[in-house]
Amino acid sequence: MADGIMSKAATMEIPINSNGDTRTLSEDDGLEQAVKLQRRLDEKDLQQVMVSGPNLNETSIVSGGYGGTAEGIIPTGSIKGPSMHHSSSSSSMAAEDTSRGVAVEKLENVKKWGLSTYKCTKQMISERFGRGSRTVDLELEAQIELLRDTKCKYENVLRLARALTNHFYNMVQTQHSLGDTFADLSQKSPELRDEFGYNAETQKLLCKNGETLLGAINFFVSSINTLVNKTMEDTLMTIKMYENSRLEYDAYRSDLEELSLGPRDAAAVARIDAAQEQYQVQKDRYERLRSDVTIKLKFLEENKVKVMHKQLLLFHNAISAYFAGNQQQLAQTLQQFNIKLKPPGADKPSWLEEQ
Repeated sequence: MADGIMSKAATMEIPINSNGDTRTLSEDDGLEQAVKLQRRLDEKDLQQVMVSGPNLNETSIVSGGYGGTAEGIIPTGSIKGPSMHHSSSSSSMAAEDTSRGVAVEKLENVKKWGLSTYKCTKQMISERFGRGSRTVDLELEAQIELLRDTKCKYENVLRLARALTNHFYNMVQTQHSLGDTFADLSQKSPELRDEFGYNAETQKLLCKNGETLLGAINFFVSSINTLVNKTMEDTLMTIKMYENSRLEYDAYRSDLEELSLGPRDAAAVARIDAAQEQYQVQKDRYERLRSDVTIKLKFLEENKVKVMHKQLLLFHNAISAYFAGNQQQLAQTLQQFNIKLKPPGADKPSWLEEQ
């Protein structure tokens, strides 16, 4: 009985909290306050991290699972984040500087082009209305006009020669078909076999000679086409560049003359010096192109005489031999000018090329 009472009293003296822990209430209160204080500190640290951002140099990357050793810790101070950001910023700034420089250069080119166009337009209008002076080389201008007139006449010759080629080609094809028809009728009409046979042979001979003449005419047309549309056209392109440079030269010359008649203050002197420099550049370009045109006109005239002498002789001999019925002379004419006839069907693509 006494032992039961003593055990009961001892049991009543041990305080038990709500969690079943045997610690005292004062210890629980202190522990609870410490937990609350720690939570407040953690919240402040979290707010500070969210505001200022993490410091990579003070953090570590842990490799491995929870509770791993220190061997798996990699200090992030070795990661050069700021330097990488700096290099990317430098490259972007360099790219922006380059693009800005290109844009400025294009703007300057557009500005120069606009100023030059304005001066040339002003000079052209002044010349058209008779108020501006114009640089003229009488001898060179006469040669240029003669070339343009010659080109027009040679283009007419080329057009007529092509028309002759087309008509003659159709005639040769008709003769070829007529010869085949006569040969067929010669086989089917015994009473007129000889007559149809003679005409068939004649048409075949004419067709053969016509194909030979077509080779000569095609060579003539090809040579005239090269002379007109390549050699003369190349010279005319140089002449066009020369005329443009002449207009620019006169425009800058007129601008320099106007500035020279104005006041002579410091700003005006600077503008005159700049205009003098631009004028000299345009003058050098004009004189260089004028020399190029003179040389090309000289070589073009020599080439034209040489080519036309050969082609006109070929055309005359081939036409004369064909209509005289001299097949041997016609063949010798082509051999003389190194003209090789293409076999029938040579212009048609092969079955492999058609695939």
